[in-house]
Amino acid sequence: MTRKTAPDTLRIAIAQLNPTVGDVAGNLARARQARADAASQGADLVLFTELFISGYPPEDLILKPAFLRACERAVEDIAKDTSDGGPGIVIGVPLKRESGTHNSVIVADGGKIVAERFKVDLPNYGEFDEKRVFQPGPDMPGPVNFRGVRLGIPICEDIWGEFGVCETLAESGAELLIVPNGSPYYRGKVDIRHQIVIKQVIESGLPLIYANQIGGQDELVFDGASFAIGADKSLAFQMSQFEETLAVTTWKRTGEGWVCDQGPMSRIPEKEEADYRACMLGLRDYVNKNGFRNVVLGLSGGIDSAICAALAVDALGEERVRCVMMPYRYTSKESLKDAEDCAHALGCRYDIVPIAEPVEGFQHALTQLFEGTQPGITEENLQSRARGTLLMAISNKFGSMVVTTGNKSEMSVGYATLYGDMNGGFNPIKDLYKMQVYAVSRWRNTQVPPGALGPSGEVIPVNIIEKVPTAELRENQTDQDSLPPYEVLDDILECLVEQEMGVDDIVARGHDRETVARVENLLYIAEYKRRQAAPGVKITKKNFGRDRRYPITNRFRDRG
Repeated sequence: MTRKTAPDTLRIAIAQLNPTVGDVAGNLARARQARADAASQGADLVLFTELFISGYPPEDLILKPAFLRACERAVEDIAKDTSDGGPGIVIGVPLKRESGTHNSVIVADGGKIVAERFKVDLPNYGEFDEKRVFQPGPDMPGPVNFRGVRLGIPICEDIWGEFGVCETLAESGAELLIVPNGSPYYRGKVDIRHQIVIKQVIESGLPLIYANQIGGQDELVFDGASFAIGADKSLAFQMSQFEETLAVTTWKRTGEGWVCDQGPMSRIPEKEEADYRACMLGLRDYVNKNGFRNVVLGLSGGIDSAICAALAVDALGEERVRCVMMPYRYTSKESLKDAEDCAHALGCRYDIVPIAEPVEGFQHALTQLFEGTQPGITEENLQSRARGTLLMAISNKFGSMVVTTGNKSEMSVGYATLYGDMNGGFNPIKDLYKMQVYAVSRWRNTQVPPGALGPSGEVIPVNIIEKVPTAELRENQTDQDSLPPYEVLDDILECLVEQEMGVDDIVARGHDRETVARVENLLYIAEYKRRQAAPGVKITKKNFGRDRRYPITNRFRDRG
């Protein structure tokens, strides 16, 4: 028998949880536990996120009939649980029906599925590729009657596009909009979501609850930050960002409609803190969800490897992180000290493996072949490739995933060595430009993010932050020998990559035309390297990968 609720009060639990793609049984178990927790707090309804049962995004798993059957059996099982008189549920699941395979939600109450709703507006841009595997709902969704309350349930993109789903729901009698989402992080995304929801509230006249997934999935990080906007356009509640949580909110019916009477009001981190926590969460979930016991990385004494070491310790704990310094004749005493100080501050294992013998072995093997040529970049890259080989050997021997450490500035212009410093399984700073790496490093030296397992205090020695960046592949080398200053480079790259600006427009910002043209050329010719790079956390609005699908073979250059 379904438990009755006073018609003027509805307690809705928002399940901001971390599902794993493909782990149908595990996701079902998490949903059941969340429902039990919500029941203990007197909830009437539990709102889960988009495609929670399958995990999001499931990509081509949707093409497997066995996977779809497993997902549908899972929601049938949890629907039966609602016969206990506890909370009903709204949960995302892929469903195959006569009209096609749909990104769907089911509503369950009283021991059965009482309604299904299908996503109408399928996103097909940036990281989204839903039109590949789903069909849009054949009809505009109508409200669902849940215990006397007419709920409108648009699904994620249904509130972002121009299909008018929310307006249609309002016109057909919906009283309250509840929206399951799988919205990944990029810098400033929370404000954008708020703006999108306010627009829908204005157009529909209804309050809207926005429930968002948490957790890392390959290159995407879902940051949670679930919230609601009241019909008066005010923030009704705000859940935390980058933290798995369940919050029970109380809604009351008034003469003006439904109003949130009780809910959390959490602080949303800004700028460097948000970026750092996204990188930390993405690395943690990639390592843990893929079953790696620990990680290893090369610690050079430079800023990029130092911030990656800090992220790894914060994400996984010092006992699961191994740092290896691999010095050669050009490695300075300063770098040796900086790397050791960094590892000591973080408390992780630190090994020194000199590479003179393998590098010189390669050089000796190539002596006859290279006879009559001058030493240059090829010989420099042998150092990087020797280091990459040693890290992969450690990975192979001990089962440690190699964390690779190249930043977005380097990856943009090809300032990285294939099968050398690009070796690795995951790169937590892949989408951070060099100046952003410095900014998050300074932030981490003064703050410990929530959920971090690393120590407080200065974990990245100040000398690493202040010294001139160098790859130390030859005497007295600095990055600026072959690249513009990073302040200049990063601005040009952001114009080219994130904003798709033309050369003339970038020059108008005050940049030298020859420099801009050279950077654009480097960006294009490095595409083949990026295609072979490890995955890494998406931080900007346009990361390298699904967000930016440029051809490898490409002769276009913007001549203005």
